[in-house]
Amino acid sequence: MSVLLIAGSPTEHSRSATLLDGVEARLHAAVDDRRLRVERLRIRELSPQALLLADWGHASVVRAIEQVANARALVIATPVYKAAYSGVLKVFLDLLPQTALKGKAVLPIATGGSPHHMLALDYALRPVLQSLGARHILPGVYASDAQIPKDETTGDYQIGGEIAQRLDDATHTLLQEGLRLSAVPVSRPVPFSQALYSA
Repeated sequence: MSVLLIAGSPTEHSRSATLLDGVEARLHAAVDDRRLRVERLRIRELSPQALLLADWGHASVVRAIEQVANARALVIATPVYKAAYSGVLKVFLDLLPQTALKGKAVLPIATGGSPHHMLALDYALRPVLQSLGARHILPGVYASDAQIPKDETTGDYQIGGEIAQRLDDATHTLLQEGLRLSAVPVSRPVPFSQALYSA
């Protein structure tokens, strides 16, 4: 069983990619890798010419469509521009077969400059996912730029507390409702000094 994380940002380091990293970390922490495989698809790494010319035969496009077909669930992350999801994500979704998401659960995630764009998930992205046959579109997570500030020292984006909690809840819902998996924390080594024992 696998989850495909789709990064729909045209830039390598973005707030939406940071949210996707957060989901990936939570999936790995909740479910053993032997029970759930997590893969990532960065649309920006596909051939731009193949995407724009709808070249279904291009190797990068063929592989991406196969990843979608093989996944049981998808997490799609995108920045919001002008009240809609990113252009690179749109071009990719346009390439997918009409029933590409049939039987799959989808968790949409988006970031935008202000809270005013949060409805883009419901009014722009959700109808497209439904038209592709998604079985279950989970409640999305939207974060404004202020909720994912950039660390001035490292230059990395940081997920704020409220959004971190919403990612916790969304990942739990994805596992429980989307995949019907019980989250069993991956066991970690316990230092001997912390081990509890009885005499």
